[in-house]
Amino acid sequence: MFYSYQQNISQKQYQEFLRIVGSLSNLFSDSSVPYLHYRIAEKIFCRAFNAEDLSRSDVSADAKKDSLGIGLKTFLLGNNKTFQKVAEFNADRNIYKNLLPKELIKTVSELRNNRIDFTQNAHSLEKSIYHCVLRDEGKFKIFEEQMDKVDLQNIKNIKINKSSIRFNDGINDYSFLLSKSTLTKRFRTDNIISEFDIEILADPLLELQKFLNKEKLSIEREQKIENTIFLPLYGRNQTVFDKSGLNQWNAGGRDRHHNEVYIPVPIVIHQLFPDFFPNRDTPFSLKFPDGEIVDAKICQENGKALMTQSNRKLGKLILRDGLKLPIGELATYEKLQLLGIDSVRIDKINDLNFEINFSQNSSYENFILINI
Repeated sequence: MFYSYQQNISQKQYQEFLRIVGSLSNLFSDSSVPYLHYRIAEKIFCRAFNAEDLSRSDVSADAKKDSLGIGLKTFLLGNNKTFQKVAEFNADRNIYKNLLPKELIKTVSELRNNRIDFTQNAHSLEKSIYHCVLRDEGKFKIFEEQMDKVDLQNIKNIKINKSSIRFNDGINDYSFLLSKSTLTKRFRTDNIISEFDIEILADPLLELQKFLNKEKLSIEREQKIENTIFLPLYGRNQTVFDKSGLNQWNAGGRDRHHNEVYIPVPIVIHQLFPDFFPNRDTPFSLKFPDGEIVDAKICQENGKALMTQSNRKLGKLILRDGLKLPIGELATYEKLQLLGIDSVRIDKINDLNFEINFSQNSSYENFILINI
């Protein structure tokens, strides 16, 4: 699917990076099974295969290579058929908490499918897969499979207990953990595509000390992010107003394109972070999740709107690709909740360069709570 088609030099570098990290396992555990933290696995994958790191975005893929989305996972090999987390829905609990089990499972599955669709549209992906590093006795093993959406028309074999609801869709087995609001999927890992030995250092601290005393490390620094804020995709009182924000296309006064929208910038953001954005009407570069960079600026009275040059790219991404609204239908807060994305994260690289990524429900509200 992915790994087998990569250049041999990239595969070898990937294995070597994993061997290095695995050799340090005794820093974290006394087990003979090598340790690998999932964040480290993500960094290694992106470095070895020159993939784009999506792990800071609240989307269903952790990395992107060309038009392929990759969900990166690492877990114990076990019995080759363990359940692993594929999605979490804490922020969406109000949508399904009072539903009967069958409707609950259908709703959660729809939320999962919406996230996969949104990720593929936002990042211009044609398909997505899982790439897994399995941890076994003295080894790492590589496994890959398709990232399937849940077949909503074929949900069956629903089994309910106090802590979870299990079901099948004819393709995969799933289990929804009620207390954690987490959807897990069974990974059948019989078809290993690569495996290699990991030599765990007996005293990794001593070995690192020797190395550091002998060599000076050359540290390659990533581009720094100066600051980060979150903005809501809705207005006051959790309302998407009929003629502003995501429904700016519906405002009067002149003819407007059906994708014309803007992102609300609450006054509290300017109060808490007065130097985050350039002055009103000062252009800056805004990089979107698919890599496109557009001109943007803060506009309107009190700097209440973040707009792009044509205001259409964001509208296409949210209204058409995300919410799948037909032209002329209004966006609502409830529809954002179903999508699982009601906020955006803005990363400031410097005064004239910013990046935008979509963020899960309640991200803006939680951000404000910890900053007031």
